[in-house]
Amino acid sequence: MEHSELEAIELQLLMEGIYRYYGYDFRDYAPNSLRRRVLNVVRAEKLNSISGLQERVLYDPEAMKRLIVGISVYMTEMFRDPSFYLVFRRKVVSLLRMYSKVRIWHAGCATGEEVYSLAILLQEENLYDRCHIYATDLNDMVLQKAKAGKFPMELMRDFTRNYVRAGGKHSFSEYYVAKDDVAVFNPDLSENITFSRHNLATDTSFNEFNVIFCRNVLIYFNKKLQARVHNLIYESLAMSGLLALGRSEMLRFSPHEDDYVPFEAEEKLFHKVR
Repeated sequence: MEHSELEAIELQLLMEGIYRYYGYDFRDYAPNSLRRRVLNVVRAEKLNSISGLQERVLYDPEAMKRLIVGISVYMTEMFRDPSFYLVFRRKVVSLLRMYSKVRIWHAGCATGEEVYSLAILLQEENLYDRCHIYATDLNDMVLQKAKAGKFPMELMRDFTRNYVRAGGKHSFSEYYVAKDDVAVFNPDLSENITFSRHNLATDTSFNEFNVIFCRNVLIYFNKKLQARVHNLIYESLAMSGLLALGRSEMLRFSPHEDDYVPFEAEEKLFHKVR
């Protein structure tokens, strides 16, 4: 048996053990990227094999926490893909004004940069008071970081550039206070945000939403898990609601491909129509 085949078996056993013991289900994550991330954790833990990692995480909950961070992909920034937020500001906000209450689900929120971006946008459009954002992730550690609303000062230059390109109406520095090397964002931005744990691989719908953000999440799942998440999103999105996907994601070949029409196809915004 080749080494790669043995590693594939080890990876399957690790994911099965984690699911049975901790309840985290990574079994339907895209195998190639999952393997790369797991092997990075193996090296970080100074182990020799995935089997060695399995023993460690099953007997050491702290090692399991480190593995979750290693497996989860947190490539995010404030106002990521500025043109998306520009379209949201110019075209979606006017639709949301028709509702007395707006519920928004940000699935896979990571450390919260894009959640705060949305809060800033809604605040500038005088819509935030009637909105509530539910920001979820499977990782409690990153959710705590998101709740804190603190980000490295060294990132503020890039975030400011994104904000301006996204149609920002003020000086971006108005939204945070610099403390040493950390930018602490204004507490009022999180007043209408609920951060909570939710696992797209195992958990069910928990509300009905007018807008669902699931941007740059599905690309890390295999086809089976993508289908599950699409079903979950469909169940959770109100009729005429809007779904926002990432640049590399699509509805084509999903179970609900025919239940949406493009709202702004280039920015991967879709209207639920049936």
